[in-house]
Amino acid sequence: MNVAAMSLSVPLGSPLQEPLIDSRFTVPGIRCAGCIGKIERGLAAVPGIASARVNFSAKRVAVSHARTLDADEILEELRKLGFEAERAADKPLAPDDAETKRLMRALAVAGFGMMNIMLFSVSVWSGADLVTREMFHWLSALIAIPVIAYSGRPFFASALMALRYRRTNMDVPISIGVLLATGMSLYETVTGGEHAYFDGAVMLLFFLLAGRALDAMMRGRARSGIAALLGRMGRGAQVVQDGGAARYVEAERLAPGMVMLVAAGEALAADGEIVEGRTSIDASMLTGESEARPAQSGDIVHAGMINLGNPVRVRITAAAQDTAIADIARLMDEAGQSRSRYVRVADRAARLYAPAVHTLAFLSFCGWMLAGAGVYHALTIATAVLIITCPCALGLAVPAAQVVAAGALMKRGLLIKDGSALERLAEADEVLLDKTGTLTLGEPRPANLKALGPRWRAIALGLAQASRHPLSRGLARALREDGTEPASIEGISETAGTGMSGRIDGVDVALLRPEAETAGLAVDLLVGGFRTRIAFADPLRPDVRETLAALNAQGLRAAIASGDRVEAVGVVARDLGLFAAAGMTPADKLALLERRAAMGRKVLMVGDGLNDGPALAGAHVSIAPGGASDVSQQAADAVFVGAALMPVALAVRVGRATMRVVRQNFAVAVVYNVLAVPLAIAGFVTPLVAALAMSGSSLLVVGNSLRLARAAEACGGKGAV
Repeated sequence: MNVAAMSLSVPLGSPLQEPLIDSRFTVPGIRCAGCIGKIERGLAAVPGIASARVNFSAKRVAVSHARTLDADEILEELRKLGFEAERAADKPLAPDDAETKRLMRALAVAGFGMMNIMLFSVSVWSGADLVTREMFHWLSALIAIPVIAYSGRPFFASALMALRYRRTNMDVPISIGVLLATGMSLYETVTGGEHAYFDGAVMLLFFLLAGRALDAMMRGRARSGIAALLGRMGRGAQVVQDGGAARYVEAERLAPGMVMLVAAGEALAADGEIVEGRTSIDASMLTGESEARPAQSGDIVHAGMINLGNPVRVRITAAAQDTAIADIARLMDEAGQSRSRYVRVADRAARLYAPAVHTLAFLSFCGWMLAGAGVYHALTIATAVLIITCPCALGLAVPAAQVVAAGALMKRGLLIKDGSALERLAEADEVLLDKTGTLTLGEPRPANLKALGPRWRAIALGLAQASRHPLSRGLARALREDGTEPASIEGISETAGTGMSGRIDGVDVALLRPEAETAGLAVDLLVGGFRTRIAFADPLRPDVRETLAALNAQGLRAAIASGDRVEAVGVVARDLGLFAAAGMTPADKLALLERRAAMGRKVLMVGDGLNDGPALAGAHVSIAPGGASDVSQQAADAVFVGAALMPVALAVRVGRATMRVVRQNFAVAVVYNVLAVPLAIAGFVTPLVAALAMSGSSLLVVGNSLRLARAAEACGGKGAV
């Protein structure tokens, strides 16, 4: 049995008396809350399956089941529920935008067809004579039929899959309405009838595809964080052979016990222990600490860390899916899955939509037949009911507001990657902030350069520019900005964990790590027998206090959660008057968020380090700065650019305004159906008028959503909508 076994467990109270395994399946057809409920309830009722959980954004299903139940049997059960599926690989999901591209192509074709058919329809509406009307009907048919066949595939395929297993979904009435309108229009064209509804059928598809494409685009942006995380690992390593020679081995083929040679500037491809050499390591991926740390024989290092100093030999202790970075990826995957259960209100109506529409259309047909109307007239009314009840306005209520709000925020320097983040931003009642790179700029700068004379500055620059250490880079950058020219230093060498040294005019000079512990970051500059200390500070973002005040005014309490040292975090916490937790691992941060969630809190996480990835994925909602690691930017729901922190408070304000507009959009959709459906049932609405009415309600929703653009513009104002 080839299944993606992730863990073994025996849940308390489970009726199964054997160990369970977890398997994952990719299900592209998951589109709404109705799909989620149907899969979870349907699989849970299968003997041998303990539970099933749907990851909506990743379109995956995690199934906990008995070993005796084959994965192929689970796939068949999914098919019986109306969903094609395939086994997922035993690794985190990589981004895949194929579905979005298919929807965008279908939308473009539908838009092209709609515009051209509407040109012919205008002539017919204007009173074209018999021959001209028939010609325009045939031209419309020649355009509409291939357009409907191509652009309708997402709905037709989904409806056929459901009907094959004697089930229904919201695509079934949509498909029936489109096909009936097309068939009746073709009949009218062939028989020389007065009315054809090709424009209504194509317009219907266009608006449905627009809502679905917007939704797919928003969700697709949230799926690439894990791939970016695993990309931090080295792709392979030079493995030392018995004879002393080294050969390149891909990361997937590395195994415990191998000894890899890690060159300067190279990322580690596996976890291990240094067995030879001394160096400095960039461990920010796990600690978030900007300062590199020394490493020597006996020290443990992890995949994704970067060797900043001398070449070292590392004996592998864990590789591939057993590394610490892979564990973080799994945390992100699991955290994203738990978050993905938050589903938009519009989707909750999907479970009732199909049977309600089928019933209304059928009763309308039967009622008019009993009243003496012909089959064609009764069928026309039933088709109008199917079209006019199409949930376009309801389907656009959320994505239209999200897209407008996201576009307005983008102009203010904040990119919303996941549309549902606006809903969760509106619900946030706490904010948890990382320190380095979030509250601060993440760029250590020397604090007392003015105390150095010109010669000392030149020597400091000559030494600092030869090192890749973060403090050396910060010192060199500040000195260059100050106009300093570097001194020509001979015999420069770097000792891992100690610093830089050389000679100038026969005098020993050095840029060294302080011998005694300091409260903050610092280096010692030695010239001959003289020593001076250069202190560093990681400056706060310029508007931190204003942002915290704005968040507090909106009812959000703030706290710090950082992987940095207690001393460094304490300075910032005291300055800002915030509660803080320091020295936290990725698992610690995620556990803190889970505890707060268990208490009913909805936490907004703001962080920038790779070590913040699981927390950003697991928080109720999350934001990362533009200077954050690729992993953090991908894991977060939103990213802000620039030195200002105020976009975080603005995001909360606009999120709340967005939800007000969404509720208004729902009201428009409900009022539309309350007024339009009785008119269609009463026979006062043709399929064309139904399509126009459906489009009109959609335009009202879009127009109302456009008002959200003012919320972001009112950054310093009330931001009310």
